[in-house]
Amino acid sequence: MTQTRLHSTVSGPEDAPVLLLLNSLGATRAMWDAQLPLLERFYRVIRCDTRGHGQSPTPPSPYSFDEIVADSLAVLDSHGVEKATVMGLSLGGMTALGMGLTAPERIERLVCCAARSDAPQPFVQSWHDRLAKMADGGIEAVWAGTIGFWLSEDTRRDHPGREATLREGFLQTTEEGYRGCAHALMGLDYLRRLGEMKVPVLFVAGENDGGATPDTMRAMAEACPGSEFTVVPGAKHVINVDRPEDFAVAVAGFLDLDDDQSAVGRKLA
Repeated sequence: MTQTRLHSTVSGPEDAPVLLLLNSLGATRAMWDAQLPLLERFYRVIRCDTRGHGQSPTPPSPYSFDEIVADSLAVLDSHGVEKATVMGLSLGGMTALGMGLTAPERIERLVCCAARSDAPQPFVQSWHDRLAKMADGGIEAVWAGTIGFWLSEDTRRDHPGREATLREGFLQTTEEGYRGCAHALMGLDYLRRLGEMKVPVLFVAGENDGGATPDTMRAMAEACPGSEFTVVPGAKHVINVDRPEDFAVAVAGFLDLDDDQSAVGRKLA
C-alpha cells in the first residue's frame, strides 16, 4: 500500500476544534470555498486535494480506498491533529466513512455527503464508460458528461461562476489520478461494514442526485448505528455548490454551527 503526501491548507482559529474537508473525484479543495466563512467561525479547517487532484502528487494507478484513507489520516498527522471532525462529498464522503471504520479513535464525527458505500454492477459500468471517454477525449471529455450530473439547470443558468470554478478544478485532475480513483470506486465495499461504525455520522443526500440517491443514502443511514439522515431539496450531486444555503442548514445542527439554523443560510448567502 502506497501513501501519498497530499497538498493541504489550514484556516480558522488555531485553538478551535479541527474539521477536515475532503473533495469529490474531479474536484479540489476549492469546492468548499462557499462554506469557509461559516465553518471558520467554529473550526480550524483543513482542506486537502486527493491524490491526482489539484496540487497533490499523482502516484501510479490503480488506487484502493485503503490508500486514499491512509492519505487523509496522514494529513491529520502532518498537522499534529489527534482527533478531528471529517466532512466529505462523493469520493470524499466515502473516504470519510473509511476513516471512521479504520481509525474511529481519530474521528469526532462524520458528515458523509452524496456518497455510496457499495459498487453494484451499473455503478461499476458507469466508471468503465467514463474511463473510455477519457481514453478517447481526455479529461475534458469526461467533464462534458459530468457537469449536468453535478449541478442543477437553474444553478448553471443563474450562477455560471459556480460551474466555471468546478470546471477549473476538474481540469486540474490528472488522467492517471482520475483513473486511479475510479478503480478505487469500482472496488467500494463499505456497506456490509457500516454496522461496525462507532462514530456519529450524518448522511446528506441531494434530492435530485442520480448517483447517490436519497434512497441509497437512507439505506446507508439505516445500516449505520445512531446515524442521522437528511435530504437537501432540489440538489444534484455536488450539493454544497448546487445549493449552498440549504446545505449549510442541513449540516448546521450536526456540526454545532449555530443555534438558529435559519440564520446559518442567511449568513452564507
